[in-house]
Amino acid sequence: MNSLYLVLFIPLAGIILLTLVTHGRGAGWLNIVMIFLTFCASLTLALEVLYQGPQLSANRLFYIDAFNVYLIVLTTFVGLNTAIFSRPYMAYEVERKRVSLPQMRVYYTMYQAFIFAMLLALMTNNLGILWVAMEAATLATVLLVSLYRTPESIEAAWKYFILCGVGIAQALFGTILLYFAAEKFIPDHNDALLWSVLYEHAHQLDPAVVSIAFVFLLVGYGTKVGLVPLHNWLPDAHSEGPTPMSAVLSGLLLNVALYALVRMKVLVDGSLHNELAGHLMMGFGMLSFLVAALFLHRQYDIKRLFSYSSIEHMGLMTFAFGIGTPLATFGALLHMTVHSLTKSAIFITVGHATHIAGTQSISKIRGLIRTQPEVGWGLLMGTTAIAGFPPFGLFTSEFLLLVATMKSYPWLTVLLLVGLAVAFAGLFKNIQPMVYGEPPAEQKAVRANMLPVILQLMLVLWLGLAIPGFLAGWFEQATELITGSLPWKESL
Repeated sequence: MNSLYLVLFIPLAGIILLTLVTHGRGAGWLNIVMIFLTFCASLTLALEVLYQGPQLSANRLFYIDAFNVYLIVLTTFVGLNTAIFSRPYMAYEVERKRVSLPQMRVYYTMYQAFIFAMLLALMTNNLGILWVAMEAATLATVLLVSLYRTPESIEAAWKYFILCGVGIAQALFGTILLYFAAEKFIPDHNDALLWSVLYEHAHQLDPAVVSIAFVFLLVGYGTKVGLVPLHNWLPDAHSEGPTPMSAVLSGLLLNVALYALVRMKVLVDGSLHNELAGHLMMGFGMLSFLVAALFLHRQYDIKRLFSYSSIEHMGLMTFAFGIGTPLATFGALLHMTVHSLTKSAIFITVGHATHIAGTQSISKIRGLIRTQPEVGWGLLMGTTAIAGFPPFGLFTSEFLLLVATMKSYPWLTVLLLVGLAVAFAGLFKNIQPMVYGEPPAEQKAVRANMLPVILQLMLVLWLGLAIPGFLAGWFEQATELITGSLPWKESL
């Protein structure tokens, strides 16, 4: 149980220490050390859950089970790799005079604050604290989006703040409605927002109130997920903020928002005993998937290109959780994992590519394989993985989703296949000249640390070939929690 508190305490201590650091260049190393310690603590916590089962803290404020424990490890792992990338990347930004040393300290302090908020959202048992943690993550990333202090970055930060602020306000109202539905039959009103208590008494929740609550929760947390038509903040935030922030936004924040939404869906399903929540998620998910796939063909900024790819994949995951069958849910959990690893690796590569070309414009990034082969190959392999090519893990998760769709809603399979084909064409139409084209004379190689990219893409490849037993066990336990059944029982 001590590891549970360590996972939260270490990034909190990192916020304080990085605030006190007066020399911005040393902040990068301190940031790496703090994230590394958090990652080690998360591994210890995962082993405790693996061998002892779900963990509930003495005050019942924190609850760790198979659903959130693997996301905690994933969050700290991606956070660590991005921190390793951040140090040389931000140092180069200082050399280019885009960022000052005091701004570097702000960047690393907010990085730790973001990690802390994400972990708090994943670990809390209280739905009110979950909302507070999501709002804290928004405030931390607003400061990161506006770090460059250009008119475009400030505009993007304001758009992010306003849209997500309005969205998270809807989630607050939905949370209040859940409390209203629960306090009628829970003697101690302090327990009326504890997820573990609500899960046990979900069948007693007023179906009418819960239905209205889920609509607000879907709009609120769906804004953070990036679901269409609530997605407009995401491409701007990606394109105007530092590239490491794009990696953690796509790899972590979107996952945690979807995690919150699925937790709410479990309660709604237990109360309504119908497919209202699932159908709403399927509708928003499919709309997001198709719109994002089309928008991939109209992008001129490399970071905006991959931000729309994130919207596409979050739409797929939302659609899969909406189907709600064990097979679809297992595929969605796997997709959350491999998408986070792949997309954060892609954004690390994109950061190096923009430094090589000196621009984010797709039309001016050319011939990366000739200029700096490791960056060119990293971008090509990352794009191949995110497009769902075998044997990478995204092929496996998308195949599971296709099979689940054919079994439950066969008429939607055509839409999925068309969307995947359109997205593939949109990605490779832009990537091919960036990787293989003729490089401009002024395009020069830069210092690039591709180790995090190689490590994460190798993990995605491994998960496409064989899922480790302990990870499959976590996915199966999480699937049973969400759906009430196991994937292998679906075929019996």
